[in-house]
Amino acid sequence: MKISVSAGKQAQPLVTFQRGINIELPFFRRKDKVVVVVGATGTGKSRLAIDLATRFPAEIVNSDKIQVYKGLDICTNKVTEEECQGVLHHLLGIVDPNVNFTSNDFCNHASQSLDSIVGRDKVPIIAGGSNSYIKALVNDDREFRMRYECCFLWVDVSLPVLHSFVSERVDKMVEMGLVDEVKRVFNPHVSDYSCGIRRAIGVPELDHYFRSEGVVDNKTRARLLEAAIAKIKDNTCVLACRQLQKIRRLYKQWKWNMHRIDATDVFLRRGQSGADDTWEKLVAGPSTMLVGQFLYDDDRMATIAPPANIITTPQTLIPVIATATR
Repeated sequence: MKISVSAGKQAQPLVTFQRGINIELPFFRRKDKVVVVVGATGTGKSRLAIDLATRFPAEIVNSDKIQVYKGLDICTNKVTEEECQGVLHHLLGIVDPNVNFTSNDFCNHASQSLDSIVGRDKVPIIAGGSNSYIKALVNDDREFRMRYECCFLWVDVSLPVLHSFVSERVDKMVEMGLVDEVKRVFNPHVSDYSCGIRRAIGVPELDHYFRSEGVVDNKTRARLLEAAIAKIKDNTCVLACRQLQKIRRLYKQWKWNMHRIDATDVFLRRGQSGADDTWEKLVAGPSTMLVGQFLYDDDRMATIAPPANIITTPQTLIPVIATATR
């Protein structure tokens, strides 16, 4: 299904003015459309992107600077094959874990993925928490700006609620084998955690615990492990705050076409019956409406007022963000 016509070399119309001067005018074509899902870690970006990709002819481009690396699937919280629901993901677990994948690298690889997706008449959905990658692509890449039009969906959750969820998620990751997974890549001869996948939250925090093996007693090691897990939780919450601050700055600076979707009630009801219905009502359903309107310019959809939990105007967006960060 063709969403929009890709830009290409076209014959240019000639307009004849007085004195026989022919001037070639540019042929303007409609830009291809891209959906971008942003939000702090743990807010449900991947879930929403997959939901949308099952409702539109779409594929997902990962924009998380840690999930782009191979390995540490639990530690980096990559979506599982089951969670993908058959949706093709690009730039997920493809990079050598020992190299640095820069913003320029992301732009180059993402551009190739976008060309491939659009060339197959599908919609690219860019999703991930690394806002520096998204900034580099959307604002600093001239070719991208010329070729694509974006719709931004910002999934937001009240920070106290999100911090509680993040803590629970870390506990579940530990139950799934986080510690053993990180131990398999631990190198006692390396103490630099500034390169590649070693930057992932969960790797440097466990360093002291791994180095204590055979040196201290079991009781001390248990305390070290407890402290490491607590540090993973703290650092993940710090990351969420920083990501939220970056989103605020990006909106303020570039005035993106951004729709803030408040998913707080969904997280408050997690584990309860009807939680999935709440997700559909407050997040997936409204997002589907917004994306449908963006992709197809359906005037009938444009007349439908967005739900109360979606803030779309600059006048109301900034105060809501400020409240959410307290």
